[in-house]
Amino acid sequence: MKKILFIEDESALQKTFSDVLKGNGYEVISAIDGEIGLELAKNKKPDLILLDLVLPKIHGFEVLKKLKEHEETKDIPVIVLTNLEGVVDVDKAIELGATSYLVKAQYSLEEIIEKIKKALGE
Repeated sequence: MKKILFIEDESALQKTFSDVLKGNGYEVISAIDGEIGLELAKNKKPDLILLDLVLPKIHGFEVLKKLKEHEETKDIPVIVLTNLEGVVDVDKAIELGATSYLVKAQYSLEEIIEKIKKALGE
């Protein structure tokens, strides 16, 4: 079973996504801030990370940067899932190593699951 780490501070979104991901056969690890997210990425070695950018403690861009700097987490695909729509944000995330950049409002849950499957090579 593939493990997905979901770093998102909005609990309703955490719950919804966790339920849908579990229903699609994934194990879900949840983090409510960037600090916890980084710790869990190192300790749990997920197969994929879903990352919000606007997070308490450590901003998503900083989380992404740190993930890509560390040997044990640098190869984990990271899908940025956020409400920030600016071209500058998209470019920065991709430049820092994100696999995909999805704006929450522009994608259905089904489309996000498809992106996850694609990133995992399924």
